[in-house]
Amino acid sequence: MAKQQEYADAIALLKADHRTVETLFGQFEKAGDDSRKKAIAHKICVELKIHTMIEEEIFYPAFRGKIEDDTLDEAYVEHDGAKVLINDIEASAPDAPCFDAKVTVLSEEIRHHVHEEEARGEGMFAQCRRTDVDLVALRDRMLTRKEELMSAGALPPARPSVVQLMPA
Repeated sequence: MAKQQEYADAIALLKADHRTVETLFGQFEKAGDDSRKKAIAHKICVELKIHTMIEEEIFYPAFRGKIEDDTLDEAYVEHDGAKVLINDIEASAPDAPCFDAKVTVLSEEIRHHVHEEEARGEGMFAQCRRTDVDLVALRDRMLTRKEELMSAGALPPARPSVVQLMPA
């Protein structure tokens, strides 16, 4: 796995994902035509689906009982809110009502979530660094899973983990 050297540990990998998505949201804001908006929105959704999956399958469980439960619980709920928008954006088109607004709100939700994870002192990542979890081994597991998901082709719709959706 050549990418291991790119990321010092699991937190560095997640922070790199955050920067990628921030860049994509910036590109979306500047995109003029609908085909470019659709392509960028799709990239955002794929990146976020993969990111939430590796966090929920590997990263978050590694810290349950080692950091504040409220911190982890809020992260799962924030992910679920994002997943609802991701699925709606993926099923929509740039000329649909509120398409841009949905991407904008998703950007705001992700910005808040990133702040909660990356905040100095008591943010999730700061709490994680104070544990005995091997962040390098965690990185390796996360990279393996991320590569599996990236090579899998089309990803299924994002599934909320803790928020119950009402039937349509």
